[in-house]
Amino acid sequence: MENFAAIDFETANNQRTSVCSVGVVIYRNGIQVDQFYSLIKPEPEVYNYFCTQVHGLTEADTQSAPLFPEVWAEIAPRIEGLPLVAHNKAFDESCLKAVFRCYQMDYPDYPFYCTLARSRQVWPEGSHTLDLIAARCGYDLQNHHHALADAEACAAIAREIL
Repeated sequence: MENFAAIDFETANNQRTSVCSVGVVIYRNGIQVDQFYSLIKPEPEVYNYFCTQVHGLTEADTQSAPLFPEVWAEIAPRIEGLPLVAHNKAFDESCLKAVFRCYQMDYPDYPFYCTLARSRQVWPEGSHTLDLIAARCGYDLQNHHHALADAEACAAIAREIL
């Protein structure tokens, strides 16, 4: 895949509207041309223990962060005309749609591809976690569960198998 935006969300709790960080890596003509990362003040602004253990973010980290509409206003022009790619599209796309609904924003119906689903087709056996599939594609994922690091890994996978 040559033209796409790899995206990853982290959430504060089990509610899909609670996005607390986003990472985006943009490829055009096979070249990375942009990347974006932001903390986001989640809705609701409640962190559960499990999510904090996964990504390390707490309420103190996002207390003065922008709300999702402000963050998306920076992302939208960067990804215009591009399909989105995520490792576990079911999660990231549902977060995106939920937070659009939460803020009563019109969802642009982005084309969305899944590196997780594709990796299961390419390698039917074994685990398909982001870090392991990234490694199979020659990418060493550092700082797993940081939204930008995960988006970079997803982009590396997309370049190899989508």
